[in-house]
Amino acid sequence: MGLVQGITELFPVSSLGHGVLLPALLGWHNLVNSQTSSQSFFLVFLVGLHVGTAVGLIVFYRKTWLALLRGLHTQLSGVREDGVRSLWRLDSPDMDANYRLLFVLAVGSVPVGIAGVLLEHKLRVLFAKPLAAAIFLSLNGVILLAGERLLRSRGRHARYQRLGAITPLSALAIGSSQILALFAGISRSGVTMVSGLMGGLDHEESANFAFLLATPVILLAGLYKLPQLMGSLGDGVRLQTLVGALCAMVAAYVAVRFLTKWFTAKTLVPFGAYCLVAGLLCVVRFA
Repeated sequence: MGLVQGITELFPVSSLGHGVLLPALLGWHNLVNSQTSSQSFFLVFLVGLHVGTAVGLIVFYRKTWLALLRGLHTQLSGVREDGVRSLWRLDSPDMDANYRLLFVLAVGSVPVGIAGVLLEHKLRVLFAKPLAAAIFLSLNGVILLAGERLLRSRGRHARYQRLGAITPLSALAIGSSQILALFAGISRSGVTMVSGLMGGLDHEESANFAFLLATPVILLAGLYKLPQLMGSLGDGVRLQTLVGALCAMVAAYVAVRFLTKWFTAKTLVPFGAYCLVAGLLCVVRFA
């Protein structure tokens, strides 16, 4: 489960969907049934896997995150007569480029953070079931393939913007797409990448933005619920959670390293085809 989580969180095929479907396909019915419970040892276990995934992402992007934090320090140090207003004026020629990217990442993380707090539990109880996950996985495939089709319709000479030029409004729109990933079967990285492509980023830049955008969301969501692991829900699964989190961390690092190279020249089409076929087969299986 740790390896599956680390890979499918970053591959645009939905970790939550696979976290529902894999136990169902393997006959682990106690895990399947526990996913829609209000309190569950398996959910605590999955939280640990998400933290491991986030750590793997941080390790891979460690130089980028250090640069972003240095940009924040530089910007804060440069606040003079304009006061805090200089932190918001992204069009200023004196704006540090790393701080600007950090700012738009923060803006893009707000919508899914709010939606997660308000809706995550309700959506999990309603839709974290094999048939629903299979339907949403099929829909995820349609989203990926449709995104690529729309991108091709622009023509070969479409102009792409650089990641550093993305506006807060665009970041807000791209970040809002992550809300769809609250439905088991919809991929966070997949819908974020499609939104990035529609917003003018190329495959490589949209992948990097998706992975950077996902890191604080995954980490904070995991840390928010991690204290439950120290309570009664964690009894009997703490060692398993640690092993799974370490596996997820390694898998996430390997996955993001592979994908950042993949998207320099290739597209979402193979992942869309996989989701559509696997989702439809699972619909037949669980209908």
